[in-house]
Amino acid sequence: MMRIARYAPRYAVRSAPCRGPIGYCVKPSRPRLARSLLIAMITSISACTVVGPDYQRPANRLPERYTIEHKLDGARSVDPELGRWWSAYRDPHLNGLVEDALAHNGDIQIAVARVQEADALAREVGAALLPAVNLAGSAGRGRARNIAAPGGSYLANMLQLSALSTYEIDFWGRLARASEAARAQAMASREAADVVRLTVAGLVAQAWFGLRALDEQAKLATETLQARDEQLRLLTLRVDAGAAPVLELEQARGARADASLQLTELERQRALAQTLLGRLTGQPGLSFTPARSSEWLSQMPIPPEPPAGLPSALLDRRPDLRQAEQQLIAANAQIGVARAAMLPSIALTGSLGAQSLALGSLLDDGARIWSLGFGLSLPIFDGGRLQARTDQAIARERQALASYQSAAQSAFREVSDALIASDSARRQQADIAIRASAAHRALELARLRHEAGYSAYLEVLDAQRSLNAAQQEIVRNRLARLSASVDLFKALSGGWSDPGGATSVSATVNKDSTTREPQ
Repeated sequence: MMRIARYAPRYAVRSAPCRGPIGYCVKPSRPRLARSLLIAMITSISACTVVGPDYQRPANRLPERYTIEHKLDGARSVDPELGRWWSAYRDPHLNGLVEDALAHNGDIQIAVARVQEADALAREVGAALLPAVNLAGSAGRGRARNIAAPGGSYLANMLQLSALSTYEIDFWGRLARASEAARAQAMASREAADVVRLTVAGLVAQAWFGLRALDEQAKLATETLQARDEQLRLLTLRVDAGAAPVLELEQARGARADASLQLTELERQRALAQTLLGRLTGQPGLSFTPARSSEWLSQMPIPPEPPAGLPSALLDRRPDLRQAEQQLIAANAQIGVARAAMLPSIALTGSLGAQSLALGSLLDDGARIWSLGFGLSLPIFDGGRLQARTDQAIARERQALASYQSAAQSAFREVSDALIASDSARRQQADIAIRASAAHRALELARLRHEAGYSAYLEVLDAQRSLNAAQQEIVRNRLARLSASVDLFKALSGGWSDPGGATSVSATVNKDSTTREPQ
């Protein structure tokens, strides 16, 4: 591929006189040769060849569509302001927590600083394509000996002011490839920051749903504990009156202790979830009052599920995949940088200024000095070092390619796993509700049988444990459905839409709350 350089120096750039076999200095008495040399250099730039392979996107080996079979509940579309997928849950508390996390989370701030660093590095590398111009000046006074008059000496001033410039002709595209790699790395850092934002938002949502689930579970455990306390009180009276055996009293005490242990464990987990939210939002010490019944997890709407045959092309929106691709682009460009280092490099050098023995005559026409030249560097023998560097660059490009393909496969798996988890939790919901209803009826029958003397008190305790487990499972099922929806939003980078127009993800949500059987 041929490229035409966009920049050509107006003059060459080095202040020191050219010495050695590489440099060629243009003397003031030969300006035509200098102009001819400059024209030759500029003409050669127009024939610059950029070495190294041009980037070509790897073929996608993923299936075109996801084939997870599931039924849809209610609305079939979701597109919650892409980038603000958490708004689909219609929870102002969650919205506020995510916004706080995006503004104050330490991991996000680190990622943003890395983006700024990468941008600055890309500007630095890109600046190598332009000439560098510096202004230099010197002044001195000293005693010199006059050789023509033995024994004679004199004091002299030496003043010099010059503009110095250096410019490497990017004959093989080494600087262009380096700039391409730096820009790709800068883009990769931006995508990495988006990955951190998406991850933090997902963690906040998961922690918030977990906190609300623990509030509901703790409420259920509190109700169970209160019921056990009342049963223990009544059994104590009956045992004292000789109407019930001591065995039932001890069984009631053990059941009451189990309920108390369950409540203590739920309170511990809630405290940890609250601490995690404070860490994620950058607000240590953050605390929440227990949720009211209208704020329980069972009352939270669940976003609609995607349609069957969701296109896998949606994965192109994932920031981690775009990050992996940008890193592949950078690694591909570094091959050209390594190969260009094995070829000759040409640099223009020059200076323009004035030199005088007195300050008053420094700007006179006769005080002007200038030089123009070029340098050529060609590696002859390095023991295979440059070839080894090229091989290293090729190996790194292969690693980046494998990482990109692996990231695509992992992304496809994450979406599939989220779809499977969502569909499984949705199908389990009906059976869990039936289980809770049956456990409630079984408890009522067990109480009637015990009061009539047909069964032992242990049967009542078993029925209570079954009902408590079923009620807790209802909450866990709702949490599983919401967690799966969060995983799906993250896996699809915030929503989904069918390129064919059949489906889009909007802020419409399903509110299929599951009723809880009273104890």
